Formats: sequence, structure tokens, C-alpha cells
Amino acid sequence: MGKDEECTMELETMYEQLGVSRAVYEFGEHILSGLEDRFREIDKISEHNQAKVLYAMQKNRVNATHFAATTGYGYNDEGRDNLERVYADVFHTEAALVRPQITCGTHALTIALSANLLPGDELLSPVGSPYDTLEEVIGIRESKCSLKEYGVTYAQADLKEDGSFDYDAIRAAINGRTKLITIQRSKGYATRPSFSVEQIGELIAFCKRVKPDVKCMVDNCYGEFVEMLEPSDFGADMVVGSLIKNPGGGLAPIGGYICGTKECVERCAYRLSAPGLGQEVGANLGLMPAFYQGLFLAPTVTAGALKGAVFAAHVYEKLGFACVPTADEPRQDIIQAVTLGSREAMVAFCKGIQAAAPVDSYVTPEPWDMPGYDAPVIMAAGAFVQGSSIELSADGPIRPPYAVYFQGGLTWYHAKLGILMSLQKLLDAGLVQL
Repeated sequence: MGKDEECTMELETMYEQLGVSRAVYEFGEHILSGLEDRFREIDKISEHNQAKVLYAMQKNRVNATHFAATTGYGYNDEGRDNLERVYADVFHTEAALVRPQITCGTHALTIALSANLLPGDELLSPVGSPYDTLEEVIGIRESKCSLKEYGVTYAQADLKEDGSFDYDAIRAAINGRTKLITIQRSKGYATRPSFSVEQIGELIAFCKRVKPDVKCMVDNCYGEFVEMLEPSDFGADMVVGSLIKNPGGGLAPIGGYICGTKECVERCAYRLSAPGLGQEVGANLGLMPAFYQGLFLAPTVTAGALKGAVFAAHVYEKLGFACVPTADEPRQDIIQAVTLGSREAMVAFCKGIQAAAPVDSYVTPEPWDMPGYDAPVIMAAGAFVQGSSIELSADGPIRPPYAVYFQGGLTWYHAKLGILMSLQKLLDAGLVQL
């Protein structure tokens, strides 16, 4: 027996110990045999983005003093301030706000919206309905302290049936009160395509031709480092995201970022802290090493998650399930939607992802009424950081068409195991046949 055959047999044995049958393992290996070119493309983008991040860190002379912890007010926190200069250079913007005091992506988006919209202004979404958790922020679903409660109105232009922008509807929706346009890059809990940075750039250019002084904000969650460029390279006034997704590299335990024009970011800083204080306050609480190193690792971690998403699409399309994006389409984010068609299949899929986790692998995920959602949501995530979507996870609302959303994996190999385990659980439940 040759060395390669011996290693393969040992690997198959390891997968069997983890709960993956030989039949599922071999099915996965057959799928992988056709993905070499696709994975090579992902690695080239990752290499480009790694160089971009490294250049920004070297330009800003990152050194050990930037890792020192600060407490209290956080005045003169050079590590924090320098990290924001690094982010601004990575995203090619005038300024950045990167803070542990931003608790999640929805919080970051709320800060950006409420800081740059005043009573009487109108917010426009030209990409259809916003992500579920923003509905209460905007006031689509009633909530205390919503933008609606403070006198900000909301308008929406739905996408065409093919998922493209309805430019006529967008032009008609833009009016004298339209102050800010919000563009969600990722699909969220929808089965529409995610948007490339080039598509977003075209949309931003169109909106600014219609109304030159309108501000454009991009919800960049799940999209960072997936392409060589970011929406800020295409005219976005703000790009907003969470550090427990792509840019945190799996190391950031909390935090969010807003990169954009100096004016927009300054207003965001005043909204996060207080008028007159802005970016001067906000201690880093000893999180700088994780924030810097997480950003450094982010391009590589994102590449692993992308490989997992591509693998998932190929596996589930082979079994006859509809996937968004399809297996061969270009990637704009790390999320892979798989329409499973039933509650039982969603639960089985998520059980497989949970069983593959390094943390809480013994836990059984069940649908529950999560705050901010209008339907029960099932979530599988055995993560080192609670809710970290760059770690292996899967989730979705229990409602037709019963689509599950898979993302993450701090390494490609863990993402691979997660997909194989999800398939194993579906197979064990009699919901698929190989």
C-alpha cells in the first residue's frame, strides 16, 4: 500500500469517528475532485487581500505599543486610533470607526443610519426588503426608538423578478427628502442573489446621478475580502459591518466597523458616544491584539469559508436542491442558501452543522422565537465566540421555502466536515439518497 492510500484510509477512519460514513465521505471526495480550479481562484483573491491588509498595517507602523489595554474614558488610545487608520486604508476611505462598544452588525448599521438621518429625512432601500433585524430599527415593524418614531420615513424599490435592480422604480422613489440610500450586499434571509461590488458601484453611480448629494451606505456584512475590491472603492459613503464576521478573522470577540467619508464617520462617532466626545472616548479593554491579528488573518479565513460555500453548493445541487448562488456562479459573500423544502430537512441540516462543531457539538438545535425576527429561527453554531458567523454555522427562519443559510468555518477543513455532517444527518433521516 502506498503512502497516499494509507493516508486516505486513516482520514476516512477519522471521519467515521466524527460521524461521517464512508459513503458520504466518498461522495464528498468525488465533488471535490472537480473544484481545483475554483479553489485556485479563491486563493488568488485571498493573496491579493492579504497583501492589502499587510500594506495598511506596515504603512501605519503597527507595533507592540498598539496592543496595550486602556480602560475608563480611553483618552489618547493610540492602539485604537491606529487600528481605525488601518481600517480606513484597507477600505480606501477617509476615516473609520472600529470599536468593541459596537455590539453587532445591526448595531453598527443603526449607528450609521441614526447618525446620518434627521427628522423629515427619508431612507430608501433600492434592493427590496432589508434584513429582518433592521425592520424594527427602521420602523417597518413597530419598535421603541425606531427611525420612524424619530420622524424618518422609509421607501423601498423592489428588485425585479430576476433579482436585478429596477432602475425606473428607484428613480421614481428618489425625492427631495431622500437623504440616505441603504444597500444590503448579502442576501440575508432571502433567496435573491447577493450583489457584486461592481453591481453595487453601478447602483451607487445611478443614485448619485439622480440626486448628487444623496449618501449611500452599504451593509457589507459577509462580503468583506470575498472580492479584491470593496463597495467603498465604488463610491459608497459608508461601508458597515461586524467584527465577528469576516474582518474579525474569528479572533475578535465583539465589535463593529464603519468606514467612510470623514463627515459620515464623525457623525457616527458622535452617535456612538455623545455629541462633542465622538472618537476621543471608548477604551479598548485589552482587545487590540485580537482586533489587529483578526484583521490580519481575515483574508485567509474568508477564503476557507468561501471554499466551504462553494463545496456546499456543489454537494446540494448534485442532490437536486436549489442553491443561491448556484454552484458555478461567482461569489459575492460567504453565505450559501440551500432551499431544502421542509422544516424536517432544515432541522436535520442544522443538526449536522452543530454536530461538527468544536464547541457544544452534543447540543441539538431547535427552532425558537429569536428577538428581531417574525418567524421561529433555527441556528446551529458551536462557536468560540457566541454568534460568530465567520465560524461554522447555519441558520434560517422556519417558513417557506424552507431555505437554510450556511456560512463560515475558520478553516476550509472544518467547513468541509460541517457540510459532510449536514449531509449525513439528512441521509440518516431518510430525506436524501446518494
